[in-house]
Amino acid sequence: MLNSPLGKYTTSNSFLHRLDPRFKIFALIILMTSIFLEYASRLMDFTYYGFMFCLILILMKIAHIRIKSLFNMMKPMAFMIVFILIINLCVVKTGNPINIFQLTIYSDAIFNTLYTFLRLLLMLALSLILTSTTKPMDLTYALEWYLHPLKFIKIPVHIIAMIISLALRFIPTLLEETEKIMKAQASRGVDFENGSLKEKMRAIISLIIPLFFSSIQRSLELADAMEVRGYDPNAKRTRYRINRFTRVDLIALPIVLILFSCAFLLMYFKINFYL
Repeated sequence: MLNSPLGKYTTSNSFLHRLDPRFKIFALIILMTSIFLEYASRLMDFTYYGFMFCLILILMKIAHIRIKSLFNMMKPMAFMIVFILIINLCVVKTGNPINIFQLTIYSDAIFNTLYTFLRLLLMLALSLILTSTTKPMDLTYALEWYLHPLKFIKIPVHIIAMIISLALRFIPTLLEETEKIMKAQASRGVDFENGSLKEKMRAIISLIIPLFFSSIQRSLELADAMEVRGYDPNAKRTRYRINRFTRVDLIALPIVLILFSCAFLLMYFKINFYL
C-alpha cells in the first residue's frame, strides 16, 4: 500500500516522455476539467468515463506504466470511498428505491458514489502518467513557466515551483520511510490493525511522531546539500537544456483540444436541454 508510484519518474524513450512538460501540464488540466463536467445523461457520463479509462490504459501502455501501479494507488482510498457511500446512502433520497434486507436505498446514492470513484480513479491515473513521464526538474521548469506572469507582482515564482517539485519528488521517499517505521514499530509490539480505538490512536501517534521528525531531518539535509552546492533561489538562473515545443507536441495538441471540445459540447447539450 505504501509503495505508491506517484512522484516516481520512470526512464524511457516513449512518445509521452518526449512531450514538452508544459504541454503535459496543460493536457492534464484540460483532461481533468473534462472529467468533472456533467453530461446529458448517466449513460453518456459512463460512456465518456469508459472512453477516458481506455485512453489512459493506452497511454500507460505507451509509457510502460503497469496497471497494477494505478490500483496500488487506489488502495488507500478504499476507506474514503466506503465512507462516501455510507453518507450517500443516508442523505440521498432520490432515484429508484431498492429494498435490501428490509433496508431501502436509492439508486442515486449508488450512482453518486460511483461517479466519485471513477473521477478519483481517472484523476489519479492522469497524475500518475504525468509524474512517471516527467523529470522533477522539467516539472519545475514547466510550473515556473506557467507562473511567470506572477513575477510582475513580486511573487517568488521559482521558489514556489521548486517547493511543488520537491513535494512531488519526496512523496515516494516519505512513503518508504513510513513503511520502515511501521515495520520497526511492529517489531516492538505495536499493532496497527487490531485493538480498540484508543490503542489504534496510540499506534498511529507512534508512527506520526517519528515520521514528522524524520521529515524535518530530511528537509534540513536537503537544504544543507543545496546550500553547499551554491543554490541561491534569488539568483538569476540559466539552464543547461532548454525545453522547446516540438512536432510531437503539435500532433498531440489538437487531439487534447478535440477531446475537450467533445466533452464541452456534451455538457452544452445538457444545458440547452434544461433550458
